[in-house]
Formats: sequence, C-alpha cells, structure tokens
Amino acid sequence: MAPLGRSSVEVSPIGFGGAALGNLYSEVSEADARATIDAAWDAGTRFFDTAPHYGLGLSERRIGAALAGRPRDEYTISTKIGRLLVPVPGGAGRQDEEGGFAVPADHRRVWDFSADGVRRSLDDSLARLGLDRVDLLLIHDPDDHWEQAVGEAYPALHELRAQGVIGAIGAGMNQSAMLTRFVRETEIDAVLMAGRYTLLDQSAEADLLPACAERGVSVIAAGVFNSGVLATDDPPENATYNYAPAATEIRERALRIGAVCRRHGVSVPAAAIAFVARRPEVATVLIGARTPDEIRSNAVSATAEIPEALWADLAAEGLIAA
Repeated sequence: MAPLGRSSVEVSPIGFGGAALGNLYSEVSEADARATIDAAWDAGTRFFDTAPHYGLGLSERRIGAALAGRPRDEYTISTKIGRLLVPVPGGAGRQDEEGGFAVPADHRRVWDFSADGVRRSLDDSLARLGLDRVDLLLIHDPDDHWEQAVGEAYPALHELRAQGVIGAIGAGMNQSAMLTRFVRETEIDAVLMAGRYTLLDQSAEADLLPACAERGVSVIAAGVFNSGVLATDDPPENATYNYAPAATEIRERALRIGAVCRRHGVSVPAAAIAFVARRPEVATVLIGARTPDEIRSNAVSATAEIPEALWADLAAEGLIAA
C-alpha cells in the first residue's frame, strides 16, 4: 500500500476502475459485476474507484453492494464530484446516450462544481455506495469549468478534508495540462490521470509528472492500455485508442512495441502496466474490468517480471523516451 500525497489514505499497487461496471458501451449482468469485484479482491486489489457519471450511479451502487460485507478499514474507495444526477420522469424507457452507458436514461447529468454541488454530490454518492464516508474525492472532468472548479469545488473539498469527512482530495481528467494547474495552484493530494502517460502517450512527462514530484502529489494512473490498443499483443484493425478508432500510425506503433516485447518474452499488457508503475510519482495503476477473467489476466500482467533491457530496447527504437 502506498500513501496518496501527504494524506493518511493508502492505495494498493493495482486499483479497480469502475466505469465498465456502469455498463460502459454494453451491459454487465449483476452476477458478473459482483463476481468481478470479488475476483479483484481475491487478487489483492484494495483500491476501488467509481463516479456518479458511470452508468448514472450504477457503478457506485454495484461497488458499494459488493464491498458491503468487507471490513471497511481494509479497502480504499474513491468517487467524484462535478456531475449531479437529476431524475428524468419517464426517462426509464430510453437509453442513456450522453454518457455511452447502456443504462436507462432515468436521470440526467448536470454540471455543478459549486460548493453546494460538491456536498449534494457526495451525499448522493454515499447513499448509492451505502457508506458513511469515502476516502478520496476527486473533481471530475472540469475541462470547461476551471474557474468554478478551482474557486468553489476545491475550497469545499479542502474544508471537507479538514473536517475529516474525507481523507484525501484531488482531480481526475483525460488531460495533463489542467491537472498540472491543480497541482501547482492548490493543495490536492492526488491526480487521476487517464491515458497521458502510457507506452503510446508520454505527454505527462513534460508537465504533470515533474509538478507532482516537486509538490509531493501522487498520481493515480488510469487508461494505461489507451482504452484497448495496448490491451493485447496483436491489436486488431478495429482497436480503439482513447475511446476512438485507433489511427493506422497508432496501431502500427503498438505493433512495433509488441515486437520488442516479444523479443523479451513480455506481453504488451504487462509492459504497459510496468512502464507506468515504475515512475515514483505513480502510487497506483487503475485498471478497469468487466469480467473475473479480465481481472485474473490483469493480475498476471501486473506481476510479470520485466527485464530492464526491454526499456532500453524500446528507447533505442524511439518508442519511449530514453
């Protein structure tokens, strides 16, 4: 277990990302959702991340229910603020098209980074989770809401942390530039960075990672497979990169990475996880899954032995920085 920044909150080396259990793109049965979380626990995962956005609260409900019988002091859970869920009368007969989740559109998401919105969102999340506290609360996707996020949401989180209502605070985004601003201009404990430090995208090396090292802020690294193209040794032609079809040059680069990995007897997923985890700023690698088999496969990848020569060869071929 590693601490998040200067807080007392600790996370396991591999965390569980809960988006898929919100029925991201396709349905996951209740039985499979429960079995997946149980498999994650059995594999040693003790950090679970979710959000209201994921399936209009479905991910929070499922993770809360699956962890209900576990000792509360044995796991760390995080959720997010920024999107309030507002009931939509008659929406149950339609599908949620806005978020890409296969769930009834019985609620809609309303952006709200106000102090009141933070407290309302947290109260709603606690009810869905069936908990009286979360360990980490993150400002979620404030890309177009910087002023309110830093001027209202952050002070509210700072106060909740000071009161002991939550143990650590942070921000989670799919970019590094604004996360770097949070690190440099606030007193957050952690950033959840998705897809910006991977074998295919090392853009966070230029700004976010140095800032975190300087300020003592921990990185929760998500999207290490860039949504799919690095999840297999031989990405198919319809592989996705950051939730969109992978461009030809991206897929070809992934295939070149795979060729180097094969020379060292290492799978691409194992290399993708290890590449991120070797950074001292990274406290945990957050990996999503929708089946127990995916959990077990990720666990094998996360514990694989990686020869140092692999990184040298990837650098020699211009695939990662030297």
